Amino acid sequence: MSIKAWALLLLATMWPLSSMGADDTLARFRGGIGVHPVLNVSGTANAAGAFPEVTRNIVRNVNPAGQIWVISKLDARVRANGQITVDGAGLILGGGNHAGRASGQLVFATLICEAASPFTEHSTNATGVALTATGDFRLDDMLSPPVPFSCPSPMLLIRNAAGGTWFAVGNVTE
Repeated sequence: MSIKAWALLLLATMWPLSSMGADDTLARFRGGIGVHPVLNVSGTANAAGAFPEVTRNIVRNVNPAGQIWVISKLDARVRANGQITVDGAGLILGGGNHAGRASGQLVFATLICEAASPFTEHSTNATGVALTATGDFRLDDMLSPPVPFSCPSPMLLIRNAAGGTWFAVGNVTE
């Protein structure tokens, strides 16, 4: 067999290995859930109809937005080098006087890899990007601080640039 034939044979046998290592995805998210600021209530309503004992929906030490938000689409990919792309659609208020609107918010993304405290927040630029009138947005940025080698319990939060509360969480894919 000629040298050229051996080289082609070697290349053909290594092709599957090289394409397996080509995907450098650290975490992937498809779909999302909008925030509900209340995790649960306990006790009975007072005379004014309010529940005095409310547990806020805090996720990995990040406070929820003060109003219900919904999201119709979220697709995000975090690469091993910390590059993140997020495409979101329909991130709008789900209640109150501005329900069905984005109301001019700026958003950024945070990846948290730990399942238990202490948590490290790896975020895009906290200045954020503007939501369109219909709640659409795109983030293409590097996470800071740098992401870890592995992310055993990935949580992606879409957050408000004004205050850092979370609006939506990504559905992690395996």
